[in-house]
Amino acid sequence: MSNTLSIEQSHQRFNELFKELISATSLTKADKAQKLMSQVDLLAADQNGISFLYDNITDLSKAGIFAKSSWEDPSKLVPTLVNGTLKSGHPNSTIEILSELRMLAIAEGKYDHKSVKTDEAENYIQEVFVGNLEFVFKEPKEETRLNMDEVELTKVHELFVFLSSKTNLDSIKEKLTEELTLICEQRPVVTENQRRIIALVKEKIELNPNRKEDQKLLQFQRCIYRPTKNTENKTADEYENSLSEMSNSELYSESQDMSNAMLLYGLVSQYHAVLLLHLINNEHFSIVPVCLGLNPTGEVKWNEYQDFISTLILEIIHRYNAQCIYGLAKMLEKGIFSRQAVRSSIDNMRTIKIHPKVEERILKSTNNPHHDVSARQYLIGALFRILGQPLGVGQGNNPTCQSARGISMWSQHSPAKLINMIQIAATHNDLSFRFEDKEIKASTTAQGLVQKLDHNLDAVSVTIVPMLDRIYNEMMVRASGRGEDPHKWVNPALYGQWIQIGFASAYDYLSNSILDFNGFTKVFYAMCHPEYNGGHKLIYPNPVGIFITSSKGEMLGFHAVSLLRVDEDPEGEMRAYFLNPNNEGRQNWGQNIRPSVYGNGEEHGESSLPIHEFAARTYAFHYNTLEVGAKVGNVPENEVLKVKRLAKESWGKSYTWLETPKQW
Repeated sequence: MSNTLSIEQSHQRFNELFKELISATSLTKADKAQKLMSQVDLLAADQNGISFLYDNITDLSKAGIFAKSSWEDPSKLVPTLVNGTLKSGHPNSTIEILSELRMLAIAEGKYDHKSVKTDEAENYIQEVFVGNLEFVFKEPKEETRLNMDEVELTKVHELFVFLSSKTNLDSIKEKLTEELTLICEQRPVVTENQRRIIALVKEKIELNPNRKEDQKLLQFQRCIYRPTKNTENKTADEYENSLSEMSNSELYSESQDMSNAMLLYGLVSQYHAVLLLHLINNEHFSIVPVCLGLNPTGEVKWNEYQDFISTLILEIIHRYNAQCIYGLAKMLEKGIFSRQAVRSSIDNMRTIKIHPKVEERILKSTNNPHHDVSARQYLIGALFRILGQPLGVGQGNNPTCQSARGISMWSQHSPAKLINMIQIAATHNDLSFRFEDKEIKASTTAQGLVQKLDHNLDAVSVTIVPMLDRIYNEMMVRASGRGEDPHKWVNPALYGQWIQIGFASAYDYLSNSILDFNGFTKVFYAMCHPEYNGGHKLIYPNPVGIFITSSKGEMLGFHAVSLLRVDEDPEGEMRAYFLNPNNEGRQNWGQNIRPSVYGNGEEHGESSLPIHEFAARTYAFHYNTLEVGAKVGNVPENEVLKVKRLAKESWGKSYTWLETPKQW
């Protein structure tokens, strides 16, 4: 009742301020408009308010709310500028919201505006929609998360919820196809983003199988909703009944079609779980590798550990937990089950009792958790995905790139350690690490970087990231004040002893400047560039610190990535391939530096850049002091200057540069 009164009061307050604006003189109009905009800002925080504003947008426009502003003439507005304006905060973001509502009203024929036609407005809205999918699906990019507070994010999300309910998406198929392709190529362990896009297309866009531009979108839909011909027009229960009537050869063919659909984009259908469980329950063990789409290595491992894995499948996999099938398949292909420590650790996970607070986080992270799937099933299912897809780990909308990077590293190089960590955290809602011979226990440390956990993560991450964040923060506190970057000591302690002892940082803490960047760049190239280090390849992921820059090349902050390898791309250009744990490997870092995720030799989950562009955003990394020293002289000066120019003309503007040579 009080909420209803609050809504009525907010509408009444708007009407009062609107009347004051209409009756204002030329001297008082600006002040009245400012007061009204403050009320608009409050109303924009939920769907009721957005809808109310939309109902009043014509009157607002005619009353002069856009007068003498950049939004006065809608025919001059540029859709590509909307994203930046929405990120700039009130009052610009608020008037931008009104601008989109005005354009929507024109598109729907509710507002007859002299300078914009209905079809022009409709096209504008569609372009805005496609250019802001991060807001539509509540997956803000790194730059967005750094720049926008929670109130502003909520406001903008509510706008796009409203716009998506009104927008004709038929004309943006090509863009949506590209978006889906590039998301799926990264093989994220959390697949809700692409599933939401696919569901939106299915709900709002009529696709014609005879039209080339529609065929790929239909292909995405089929992967989820009808991956094989036998699943057409059948519920999961009906499909399960039909499997009992199939011969061995028909089941084999069905399994081929099912796995092909999964491998295409890394998306798993509910029907896949139904088929896999049917094969196990009816002892069609020889067909299981086909159903999982295994390569020869995976098939060998299936045959070797068939009993153990069959038990896991029956206990963990469910039609409402099906996505983990892809991770399980990749685990088999990576040979992870060959490690006794891994098998024992997973076996232990099967019987743990999850701490109530951890269980709450797991279920909160799960999109529509099903009552037939337990938190433990979700957790072990997420473990399959993490271990099978270590480059698909993301930090969600949390400032926890360090923790996400750690989960990815452990998945690749110390899986048993990771599983044991998950077990302890899940059971006790606590973790402890050793730092310089002293214990750090998460439960007794101060709050870390996370103020409020965003639960749009996998079940493994929501289990251990809150503790890892606190432990990492405490390590940083203990290592600070030494005149050097604390990561020099924190990274080996947090991630493991495979992290090299040598540490190079372009930033000098004592002088608050960039010191000997030429030498720093030479060490970087000598560490990882095959042409200058004797053709040596990286063995372990290197925890690298980078400067995050805007699309204009301006300094935004710091970010943690993992340099995975340096290699030639298909065109012969030397590139750095790295894990960016911020959910989205594609950004615009300014200066035409745009990391790619597909088409330049990337493996699933990798981002890449030409090596000099990556070096130009790097400020810290680890290296082997015994190996690098003799190779620094191999790095040519022109390569160093190319990197330095990009650095100085972007983030480097925020610092003083000193050329004094430093002992590396």
